[in-house]
Amino acid sequence: MVLWVGTIVGVLILAGRLFYWQVIRYEYLQDIGQRLRLKAKPIPSLRGTIKDRHGFILAMDEYEFEIFATPRDIDDADRLVATLAPILGMNQGELTQLLSRKEEDYVPLAQAVPLEAARAVEDVEEDWAKAGFRIRGLGIRPARHRVYPENEMACHLLGFATRTHEVFYGVEELYDEQLRGVEGSWGGSSDVLDFQMTIGPGKVALPQDGQDVILTLDRTIQQIVEEELRRAITEFRAESGTIIVMAPRTGAVLAMASHPGYDPNLYFEEATRAEPFTDPAVSETYEPGSVFKVVTMAAALDSGSFDRYSSYNDLGQIIVGGAFIHNWDRRSYGVINMTELLKYSLNVGAATLSTSLGGDTFYDYLQRFGFGELTGIDLPYESPGIMKIPGDADWHEADLGTNAFGQGISVTPIQMIRAVAAVANGGMLPKPYVVQRIEHGGEIIKEFHPQPGPQVISPSVATDLTEMLVESLAGKENLNIPGYAIAGKTGTAQVPMVGGYHPEHTIACFVGYAPADDPQFIIVVKIDKPQESPWGTVVAVPAFRRIAEKLFIYLHIPPDEIRMASR
Repeated sequence: MVLWVGTIVGVLILAGRLFYWQVIRYEYLQDIGQRLRLKAKPIPSLRGTIKDRHGFILAMDEYEFEIFATPRDIDDADRLVATLAPILGMNQGELTQLLSRKEEDYVPLAQAVPLEAARAVEDVEEDWAKAGFRIRGLGIRPARHRVYPENEMACHLLGFATRTHEVFYGVEELYDEQLRGVEGSWGGSSDVLDFQMTIGPGKVALPQDGQDVILTLDRTIQQIVEEELRRAITEFRAESGTIIVMAPRTGAVLAMASHPGYDPNLYFEEATRAEPFTDPAVSETYEPGSVFKVVTMAAALDSGSFDRYSSYNDLGQIIVGGAFIHNWDRRSYGVINMTELLKYSLNVGAATLSTSLGGDTFYDYLQRFGFGELTGIDLPYESPGIMKIPGDADWHEADLGTNAFGQGISVTPIQMIRAVAAVANGGMLPKPYVVQRIEHGGEIIKEFHPQPGPQVISPSVATDLTEMLVESLAGKENLNIPGYAIAGKTGTAQVPMVGGYHPEHTIACFVGYAPADDPQFIIVVKIDKPQESPWGTVVAVPAFRRIAEKLFIYLHIPPDEIRMASR
């Protein structure tokens, strides 16, 4: 009787507990079980491509693969090692050591394996299966990584994406939201090792690949520019340099190159160098030197204080704010007109113009031309440059004289080309940009059109100044391109250092546009610290000429006489 009563009581208790857990607490236990077994796994989206204006791919995603193993499940490790080592490009001893880690459930054998090698591993599995031998404990897992087919080309402008899908610099960073897409997910059953199981319920959210970014950049022009930049730096043993080519009427950047560059495919190795990734074209400031006289002359003519036929008596020096300003060659030139001022690049003449205008008017024009502020180009980490104005604690009256010829003021290459582009564009300041549209699946999502900027000088002054620039360059043999009129200005800027300026280092510059009467392109050439010659005329002008000669052919620009006759 006692045994019967005890048995019945035990059965009732057990039934009660079973009822409690399987009926009353059923949903609670089911939730725990699903959370342990059903796991949402991310499905990565493909990052959008970056292309030039003609559709050439400059950045894209590719799949790569990881080969991994569960060593204890592998039956014939020696045979597998002998087969896989040559496929994976690994040492047999290294592979044997990895497969000897029997206590581990997951051992990565090779990462960043290309598609061809992954397929070869699959072929090995199929061949062994046909022979009646199944490979257990070996797996292949796909991943994606960023590829830059043109290697260093436009590296600063593009930026890069890492293997962990972080993005840095350039278009990759600024347009990351459009490029990265939307990650998908797979919610299904997983085993104890967290590998997906093909049985059981599953829920899939497909990824949405990123949008494609189409640049204003022209791959052919970019290649021309990079070749000529490297040539100039090598020929004159310079430290670095930057060249930009832009359409002056729209602000569209056709090429933007700086050297030294880097290969974004090898960003990790390149990171050992000091700050190689920031874009000098938009982030690095320098004192522009005599190319700045274009802006000073534009201000003088537009203000009405001078016209193209005005003259002054050049005595070889002028005192501004207690500072003596001399011409670059220490010569006096006597009575000089405005075109001759540009031709001989006279510092005294530039200072005469700025002091005649006065601080308020002169700096008002500099601000109109965009100095001291961002251009708004669609690239990250742009610098506004450095421009002191009257009223600032560190501004001195002498700055009014030296700023007129590009000393004591710092600009970026993109600011300098934009300012001169305003003269080429009939006095209207363009806004530079590098992305012309965003697409997805062949459909245009967004287009970026040229944005008309402010009218900084009158069209008539822009025309007069263009003609003056053409005339001032007449006779320069190393700039002569038969059949084409070039407007531009050379510059040889000193490099500031603590206590003054470096006695030897210079920055050789040239900014020019062509054809002068109907500008199709404008180019800024900046070569830093050349050792063979300090002068912009010797160092920067030849690079401009070679690029311009090729652009006339590539862009199908007829000589001036033919164009004039067809009007």
